[in-house]
Amino acid sequence: MARTPQTPGEQNGAGDPPDAPRLPPREAIVEALMRLAAEQPWNDIEITDIAREAGVSLAEFRDVYPSKGAVLGGFSRMIDKQVLEGASDDLAEEPTRERLFDVLMRRLDAMDPYKPALRRIAFALRGDPLSLAALNQVALNSQRFMLASAGISTEGPLGRLKLQGVVIAFARTMETWLEDDDPALARTMARLDREIRNGERLMERAEDVRRLTAPFRALAQSLAEGGRRRRRRDSRNEDDGNPLGGDPAAAI
Repeated sequence: MARTPQTPGEQNGAGDPPDAPRLPPREAIVEALMRLAAEQPWNDIEITDIAREAGVSLAEFRDVYPSKGAVLGGFSRMIDKQVLEGASDDLAEEPTRERLFDVLMRRLDAMDPYKPALRRIAFALRGDPLSLAALNQVALNSQRFMLASAGISTEGPLGRLKLQGVVIAFARTMETWLEDDDPALARTMARLDREIRNGERLMERAEDVRRLTAPFRALAQSLAEGGRRRRRRDSRNEDDGNPLGGDPAAAI
């Protein structure tokens, strides 16, 4: 489970008691941003606000994060670490679907203390395609490790499709989770199970298409290699008949 976000009196800030433990700047900045995002619109938060809340200077902020958006990447990596550190071999013998379900639910558990902030952030970025594209890359990096934790490979011809599919499935599940206030998370778990099953069917169809098109891909590769060999042979023949090489201008 994730550590509960700290209040200003508990974290690395100017109002801390002298003997209060100080968070490293990277973590303090993440916690500060999530506290601020839980209380005010995303677009109203300035980097100076985050630095002040975290109890760090702008120089320290710049040393670890180049922007406010980059702090969200730091948050994602922080959640990655919590999920990966909590991994166990208890489900090693379970079906792939069950292992992935467990990992992604543990990710939602780790994110739960930050739910109010994530709800506001998701709403603010919904109409910002550039930010969503950047966050998609962050999500791809995170889900690569989530799949690895579930014992699922992301290598091979369909690895990228598998990875992007999990990113989309988790994003759709988060839409339900952000509005699911039931402690049992029944709606969220049902949505996640449905998304994983849909992903399994998609991968099965993709694998079928790959098998069916294998002869055509092999033929295309053979033709391409034959064309390259002919071009190399023709080039050698032209050079042999022209002591000045293949460039007609060289005779001038």
